[in-house]
Amino acid sequence: MSTVVVVDYGAGNTRSVCAALTHIDRRSVVTSDPEAIRNAQNVILPGVGAAASAMAQLNDTGAADALRRRFDDDLPTLGICLGMQLAVERSEEGGGVEGLGLLEGDVVRLREGRVPRLGWSVVKPWGDAFYFAHSYAVRSPREVARVGDVTVAVRRNSFFGVQFHPEKSGPAGLEFLDQCLSLA
Repeated sequence: MSTVVVVDYGAGNTRSVCAALTHIDRRSVVTSDPEAIRNAQNVILPGVGAAASAMAQLNDTGAADALRRRFDDDLPTLGICLGMQLAVERSEEGGGVEGLGLLEGDVVRLREGRVPRLGWSVVKPWGDAFYFAHSYAVRSPREVARVGDVTVAVRRNSFFGVQFHPEKSGPAGLEFLDQCLSLA
């Protein structure tokens, strides 16, 4: 059984991600250690939190550089919600935040409908409903799926990011996590 590194940036939903990993028979370790992040077979950059404080913590610990090196070496990383948003070049959250720059694009505040966006939506092309909780959304040419006018999945090389929370999406989310981690 391989160990999945869940990146710790001082916020995030690390407990629920680790619980979901346990359900699919994966060990997990929560850390901001650059060497552990750099050398792991699989890494998850979890969601929940504010972009500015998350990026500050990633930069301060060296985790940001480790994530960039993983990307350059084509090693698999899954970004969930804020984790996907941190992967792009910049976010308008908090007056403007530079992201990891793994993907082209930016993050903008949702301006239509109910904000924050909370609840379940069917994601095409997969056809399953997943749980969403967010006030910001990615705009990127690396989009691979959307719900309405919101990008819900992006991919570039070995980085795959989703706006939804697979760890909170029941059986469909667990199956999604298992498939993502099995590709590595």
